[in-house]
Amino acid sequence: MLLYMIRALFVLVVAGMAVRIARTVGENQLANPYLVFVGLLVGAIVIMVTDILTPRKRIQTISAIYFGIIVGVLLSDLIQNALQPSLDLYLMPVIRNSVSGFMMICICYVCVSTLLQTKDDFRFIIPYVEFSKEVKGSRPLVLDTSVVIDGRIADVAETKVIDQPLIVPRFVLQELQGIADSSDKLRRNRGRRGLDILNRLQKSTGVEVKIHDSEIPELAGIREVDQRLVVLAKHLGGKVVTNDYNLNKIAKLQGVEVINLNDLANALKPIVLPGEGLTVKLLKRGEEPGQGIGYLDDGTMIVAEQGGYHLGETIRLTVTSVLQTSAGRMIFGRMDAPPARNLNVTPSQDPQNRTNA
Repeated sequence: MLLYMIRALFVLVVAGMAVRIARTVGENQLANPYLVFVGLLVGAIVIMVTDILTPRKRIQTISAIYFGIIVGVLLSDLIQNALQPSLDLYLMPVIRNSVSGFMMICICYVCVSTLLQTKDDFRFIIPYVEFSKEVKGSRPLVLDTSVVIDGRIADVAETKVIDQPLIVPRFVLQELQGIADSSDKLRRNRGRRGLDILNRLQKSTGVEVKIHDSEIPELAGIREVDQRLVVLAKHLGGKVVTNDYNLNKIAKLQGVEVINLNDLANALKPIVLPGEGLTVKLLKRGEEPGQGIGYLDDGTMIVAEQGGYHLGETIRLTVTSVLQTSAGRMIFGRMDAPPARNLNVTPSQDPQNRTNA
């Protein structure tokens, strides 16, 4: 809405200026005032349409063009002042003005072209002064390939818990495309799942997803995706979101904060204390004799003592201990005693009574 208001204000200002210029031209009989008014409005509309048709502008490119033009104009003015005596001596005024304009255009082109080709290496350097970057507001989350393929990040985003922008680097997207084009069926399915998750994230209204295209100088010469992720996260002042244990360690060694979805999932699992009761279906035998293994809905492993004799049954057990490992949480328990049988029988049904009779 703000952008539409700015465009409307731009059209009104241009229309007002066009009326003023057309009135001045008409009073001095320099040209047709109506043609001048229409020409200025058409020029403003062309500029606005060009702006609308190029919504994804890169600030590096725009600043390089602006700065290149400024430097080109300054250099051309200095060169013209230095060559002014020679130009006045050997050239006519009309030719001298043409040469000066041609020289300014050439110098501006060279400056803009040079800055566009070296904009990533261009720096303003102030000797002996170092500015520390202050992060204000939400810090972006840089997604790893593994966490995109995993898919749980989309479920977390849809809960509207995340208010930070999600950054997907271009090299991560290229790696996903390479996995999706793999000849191995399993890898191909994983890559396609990752692309589907990204599409789901982009369509989600509760989170902002950005594809990071710009190349930063720190990434030059780095080929490993994990290292590039860490460098990019440090450059953006963000956090790395991953399921990779090795990437977790590398990022922490370099001072980059990491969000591990496995740790997040373990933290959100319900707390079970010794003495509480659980109901679980036993699916397979355990490593120790007589043990039965089952799983809760969240994937937590349940080890039931003497449960190996009740495979396929849904049993009730009492928790004896809880073990937290790097792979997740394991719960140990013992089976509750089965309910006592009903011994209330009638005398006619009791075999002993029938014998005595």
